[in-house]
Amino acid sequence: MLKSGEIEQHIKKNITFTQISYINRLLFHLIYIVMNVTRRNFLKTGAAAVAGFTIAPNIILGKSHGHMAPSDLPNIAAVGVGSQGGGDIQNIADPDEKIGRRPNNGRQYGGWVSPNFAGLKPKVAMVEQGVQMGDAGKQPIHHANMYALCDVDLDYAGHIMAGYPKAKKYQDFRKMLDECGKEIDGVLIGTPDHTHAIIAAYAMLAGKAVFVEKPMAKTIEEVRYLRDLAKKTGVVTQMGNQGHNIEGTYQTVEWIRSGAIGDVTEVHMWSDRPVWRQGDYKRPEGEAIPKNLDYDLWLGPAPLKPYNHETTHFAWRGMWDYGTGAMGDMGAHTFDAPIWALGLGMPDKIQATTTPFNDEYLPITELCQYHFPARTVDGKKMPEVTVYWTDGGVKLSRPKELEPDRQLQECLYIGTKGMLMHGTHGATPEFIPARPGWKEPAKTLKRPKNIYVDWVEAIKEKRQAANNFDVAAKLTEIMLLTNIAVLSQKRNITLEYDANKMQITNLPEANQFFRREYRYGWELPKF
Repeated sequence: MLKSGEIEQHIKKNITFTQISYINRLLFHLIYIVMNVTRRNFLKTGAAAVAGFTIAPNIILGKSHGHMAPSDLPNIAAVGVGSQGGGDIQNIADPDEKIGRRPNNGRQYGGWVSPNFAGLKPKVAMVEQGVQMGDAGKQPIHHANMYALCDVDLDYAGHIMAGYPKAKKYQDFRKMLDECGKEIDGVLIGTPDHTHAIIAAYAMLAGKAVFVEKPMAKTIEEVRYLRDLAKKTGVVTQMGNQGHNIEGTYQTVEWIRSGAIGDVTEVHMWSDRPVWRQGDYKRPEGEAIPKNLDYDLWLGPAPLKPYNHETTHFAWRGMWDYGTGAMGDMGAHTFDAPIWALGLGMPDKIQATTTPFNDEYLPITELCQYHFPARTVDGKKMPEVTVYWTDGGVKLSRPKELEPDRQLQECLYIGTKGMLMHGTHGATPEFIPARPGWKEPAKTLKRPKNIYVDWVEAIKEKRQAANNFDVAAKLTEIMLLTNIAVLSQKRNITLEYDANKMQITNLPEANQFFRREYRYGWELPKF
């Protein structure tokens, strides 16, 4: 007879992802039906009874590593292709069939809340800064084979899946890994923030390269978990921060490090996000779950709460259970260049003030301040830096040196010898005031191709991509500290951060926000 510990090991060695899917789905439907009556008691008793028991699939335990000649095209699987992930895969391989508009099919989806400004219009039309993030639109593209596509909502992602008729189709990423694990070389993850870590972990433990959309994960504990797992497994990793590999970012780094604006002591960043619901709103009442959505899989590690179309597709970004707000959406695209150019480590102080919010939704506007200590970068001493972030469309005051009719871009560096600004994704760096005829310094940085090609080529060449998890983890941790400051603001204290210990040293209660609780069956696997 097997002992208790042996039973768990026996199950781990003999159960597949597909079987886990059936078990979890049965549990989900049973609990969801009676949730309004028994949920509180279940969380107190049932969850406690099964705490600490985690099931891993055969492919993880077997660590099925693929092998490929450099001349071959990698086989890529993608999870979460209805929105951002669908755009990502089109930068890797052209669809075989033209992708049309998403059919409505009588469904409602959470919508885009377009920001609007009444009053006087600009004398000079503000033109969106062009950012080359990939190869989409350049024909033909075939950097890799799209071997399998997976999405929890077959309606929402159906128009993308129809464009790749040769790819295998799945609704459950666990079943996909079970059935395609030996054939795929990499997994691209374009799901909501709250499922990034669990899907990436399973793929990495199966020996697969991973591309995870920003932010890398939902909590700082998850970020460090994925960073350490990447080192442990040695797989190729990349975070989907398109601006990391563009010319504007390279120029910003080279110009600032050449001393073009002297010592930088302040950086100001802003964003027009959120363009989805955030603020002190009540969570919408439950609705019937659409038949083509596996809501249990969509929830993943998140708490079991009723379905509503205003809390899932796209609208999830502004909700604490699933998203990371405006900073999680745009912070990577704006904060990346300052961290790189100024050689920033972790801030030692951070504070925030915001508009009202509640336990369901993040605030609509945030003002955050970060203090970075003095440091030495490439042998050069750099002074302490104060960084400011605002969102909700609130910009910093316009510098008096900025000429009329010039738009204030999303990131401004203030140095002892001048100012420099650029847009999101590091786009189009410009001096304030303009410097006609200024001669650029020598190009000293390596310039890898866009993040999609870089990731695919890294898989083939068995090297790390430019924005690998070791690089992306620092950026994401700084971003996610913002939400800890937001949640702690009513204590009226500037948080002091010890990055080595991953602790807020002067407000221990804030340390709970470095991690989250996982719904049973969705705990991160140990390694």
